[in-house]
Amino acid sequence: MTQTSSRNNLEKLLIRYLEFCEVEKNLSQNTIKMYHFYLIDFISWLKKYFGKDLLDVLDIDSESVKKYRIDLNRRISSKSREEYKKSTQKTFMVSIRSFLKYLIVEENLKVLSPDQITLGKAEARIPKVLEGDQLKALFNVQDLNRRSGVRDRAILEMLFSTGLRVSELTKLNVGDVNLETGEFSVVGKGRKVRTVYVSSQAKAWISKYMTTRRDDFEPLFLRYSGKRMEENDLDGDSLRLTPRSVQRLVKKYVLRAGIAVDATPHTLRHSYATGLLREGADLRSVQELLGHSNVSTTQIYTHITNRQLKDIHKKYHKDIGE
Repeated sequence: MTQTSSRNNLEKLLIRYLEFCEVEKNLSQNTIKMYHFYLIDFISWLKKYFGKDLLDVLDIDSESVKKYRIDLNRRISSKSREEYKKSTQKTFMVSIRSFLKYLIVEENLKVLSPDQITLGKAEARIPKVLEGDQLKALFNVQDLNRRSGVRDRAILEMLFSTGLRVSELTKLNVGDVNLETGEFSVVGKGRKVRTVYVSSQAKAWISKYMTTRRDDFEPLFLRYSGKRMEENDLDGDSLRLTPRSVQRLVKKYVLRAGIAVDATPHTLRHSYATGLLREGADLRSVQELLGHSNVSTTQIYTHITNRQLKDIHKKYHKDIGE
């Protein structure tokens, strides 16, 4: 290995890469945090692998990457206590490829080509969805005599009506949602702006929820328990519901409704997309409504919505003895 120069110092280059992602690529803070997490993990592993504290970009070679992939494949998740999913391993490798591309294009360094890092085939994902009866049950177990119950019903209606990600929902302010037109814009992953549409039923519940409010705070969805409001918080942002809070309330109502699906806010997004495709919406339109950058992401829903295949099976398949 060559002696590490300041120009080739891997950790310094990582800092410059993350700054590039923030300023030049305008990536969200969440995305940058994830890149930082994956790449710091890789660098820490390289230090142990080579037995040294200072790393050079040339330490990233095909052999070290191969060994790192083997390590990922053998790891046990501290949360699930299971091996890393192929999709998780793929995300680690995607971050390394992106970093290498930056080193070549922006830093003009001769490093391992990103094309030499194969991503491997991730396992097929089957999205969990709620069917009509399950959705009805979920939407009818809130205590509507409590303002939190009215708020929670409005949240569930909004998630299912718009297909919003939970992070997008909790960022909404009162002024963002136009209840007259039933449409508004959100900034999703990758700072991508899209228009979402609110159903009549969801609009009615949002309106009902707003009648329970006696404040001028900005957040659309407020919490009614937990730590006290921060001092000098004129906008009420310290009372904004968090994504984790919404996840907990969805899980609470799923259990209360007796639904045998481990549903999350994202399950309502899956159910929204599946419903659109079942009713005949084209894949490209659903892609736009969900804010997917790539149509291949939207295609995970097609295997459970293809009515034509179902009709062909029903028409031509005969059981033994028929």
